[in-house]
Amino acid sequence: MSFLILVVITCLTVFLLFELLKGRVYGTKNLPKGSMGFPVIGETLSFLQAQNKEQGQEWINERVVKYGPVFKTFILGSPTVVILGQAGNKFLFCSAEDVLVAQQPKTISALAGKYNIIELTGLRYKLIKRAMMSFLKLENLQNYIKHMDDLVKEMLFDEIQEKETVIQAVSCMKKITFNLACKILFAVHDEQTRDALFDDFSIAFKAFWSLPLNFPGTVYWRGLQARSRLVKRLRQIIEKRQEELLAGASSPKSDIISSLLALKAGNEEIVSDEVIVDNFISLIIASHDTSSILTCLMLWKMCRDSKIYEKVLEEQMEIAKNKKEKLTWSDLQKMKYTWRVAQELMRLIPPVFGSFRKAIKETSFAGYVIPKGWQVFWTACGTHMDNNIFENPMEFNPSRFEDTSKSIPPYTYIPFGGGIHMCIGNEFARVETLTIIHRLVTMYEWSQLHPEETITRQPMPYPSMGLPINIKPKKLS
Repeated sequence: MSFLILVVITCLTVFLLFELLKGRVYGTKNLPKGSMGFPVIGETLSFLQAQNKEQGQEWINERVVKYGPVFKTFILGSPTVVILGQAGNKFLFCSAEDVLVAQQPKTISALAGKYNIIELTGLRYKLIKRAMMSFLKLENLQNYIKHMDDLVKEMLFDEIQEKETVIQAVSCMKKITFNLACKILFAVHDEQTRDALFDDFSIAFKAFWSLPLNFPGTVYWRGLQARSRLVKRLRQIIEKRQEELLAGASSPKSDIISSLLALKAGNEEIVSDEVIVDNFISLIIASHDTSSILTCLMLWKMCRDSKIYEKVLEEQMEIAKNKKEKLTWSDLQKMKYTWRVAQELMRLIPPVFGSFRKAIKETSFAGYVIPKGWQVFWTACGTHMDNNIFENPMEFNPSRFEDTSKSIPPYTYIPFGGGIHMCIGNEFARVETLTIIHRLVTMYEWSQLHPEETITRQPMPYPSMGLPINIKPKKLS
């Protein structure tokens, strides 16, 4: 009984202190309207529950109706101002780094690492981004396509072989895109190492948007344990690559790890092994997770909409007709309708629901104060579902991306974010997605086992049951 009394007293004390703190810190400024939720956790639980049910837009809209397109809340460990709309996106993406920085909530920073490229600034950011983009720029992507095509065919054959089978499409696509990124960008060819990395990446990534509770059994704790194992393995890879560089068995142009190690040699005070590890983790996520999401969503959509499937099939079969060579850059440029389907899916179900900035000093937007130290959160649905920008936004209509003369206003279509911290793996993701879809559509036929399957976020959007499909090779005449 005495223990229960102690718990009750502790909870009441925390609640009263929280309310007192709110009155002192929040009550003296012209803050946006909104609710800070419960003590300590704020509105994090309802936010995460909405995300898990792919109802994040509804969660946002409820508060917009109450408080307007700029409102305050408390999520993922910090007081937060949520800003919606084109003007808000421009403010967030274009503010100077002495006002807003791309600092993420505690969970993301701890799991991705404090030196991940999303949060870097200044010279370190420029150096790391330049090294990564040397492998992700268009002219290099063109050189990857034939190799990527071979790997996709090989991995699909390993999964399906020459018989009808049931596969979990989500797991399959995640594994394929992860292996492509490891082999092409990082030259990690050992299968056992890739499998171990894949398992721990999956655990860590699920904890990105979670309650920052670090005790055994929580999602966040499991994520931190997975990160520790990742760091240990990645350091071994880095040490081995360093030896290969010194022995002349590798060069800075061989892969991204070698490029970063060469960068470290001339800038050791800026580029440490810790920086290399954190950016290995962030680029693996950027280069494979978006592709697997998009591929799965396209499979899910084509299962549910025969007209979309037939149009994609027609386009892809025309490219494959009389083609003996591997896919080329020119072939990918012909996949116009297929990519419009992908663009429309990313408008309706954006891979990144939203992301954070942090106020380095007190600033303001739309007449409201944003205190120093607060998070600022943007969401894609704020413009993607705006009828003034996209007519009939609930309708799936790939043709809205067809007429280039009707340009989409800047800062409104943001599936990969925007500004200098826009996702650097977006073009790699496009090439991966189109290559995989081409081989799936032209070589296989499939059907969905659960037509009622919905979308959930974990924290990226995926079919809720893992998208089990019955798949078999096509019998081509």
